Amino acid sequence: MLLNLLYEDEALVVVDKPPGLAVHRSNLVGADEDYVIDRLRAQVAGTLYLAHRLDRATSGVLLVAKSRDIAAELGRQLMQRSVGKDYLAVVRGWPGESGCIDHPLSGASLKGPLREARTHWRQLATVEVAIAMGRYPQQRYALLAVSPETGRYQQIRRHFAHASHHLIGDTTHGRGDHNRLFRIHWAMHRLLLHAWRLSFDHPLTHCRVTVQAPLDASWQRVSAAFGWEAALAGAAVG
Repeated sequence: MLLNLLYEDEALVVVDKPPGLAVHRSNLVGADEDYVIDRLRAQVAGTLYLAHRLDRATSGVLLVAKSRDIAAELGRQLMQRSVGKDYLAVVRGWPGESGCIDHPLSGASLKGPLREARTHWRQLATVEVAIAMGRYPQQRYALLAVSPETGRYQQIRRHFAHASHHLIGDTTHGRGDHNRLFRIHWAMHRLLLHAWRLSFDHPLTHCRVTVQAPLDASWQRVSAAFGWEAALAGAAVG
C-alpha cells in the first residue's frame, strides 16, 4: 500500500506514517515483513535515511533524508532541540489547562541510567461521558496538544502514565479498562497519539518548513463523538 507523502523535494521527504506499522527493522518490534522505510523505498527513488523515529503504534509526520549530509544536519537540529514536534493525544482524566512533566526516563530497555526528559502539554478540549466503570458513574477524557522537549523512548506514553493520565489505546503503559471502553463504544483499536506537526529549518534553503499530518478515520470518529472538531480546527491554525 502506498504511503501518503506530505512533502518532498531534492533533499528530503516527509511521510504520513500509519499507526501499527513499524518504521524499520529492530529488535524492539520483532520480525515483521512490512516497514515504513521499505514501502517508502518502493515509492521514492534513491537512498533514504531516517532522520527521526516514531513508535509503531504512533501515527503522523515522519522525516526522511535523501543523503547522509542532510540526515546529519537534521540530526543536529534534533540534538539542539530546534525542531518543533507537536502531537495530539487523548488521555484519561482532566489534567488541567497546561503543564510540563519533568521526569527522568531510562532507555528503550526500561533499565539503565535515567536521563532528563520533559514533556509540555496544553489542553484543547475535554469530555465527560455517562458510562459507569468501577466506582465512577462517569468517565472524563481530555484532548491534549503535546510538545516533547526531549526525545526519550516512548516518552509521551511513559510520562502521562507517570502522571496517572494514561493515553487511550496504550497497551503497554495504559489502562486496559479504559482501552476496552473505547473499543466497545467507539470502535477504537489504536493508540490515540498522533505526530501532528513538525517544524524544522530546511538544510538547503534554511527556510522554516512546517508539515502537518491529517487525522485518520479513527481520530475523526472520536472527535465527532466528543464534539472536538472546533477545538482541533482552532489548534490547526494556532
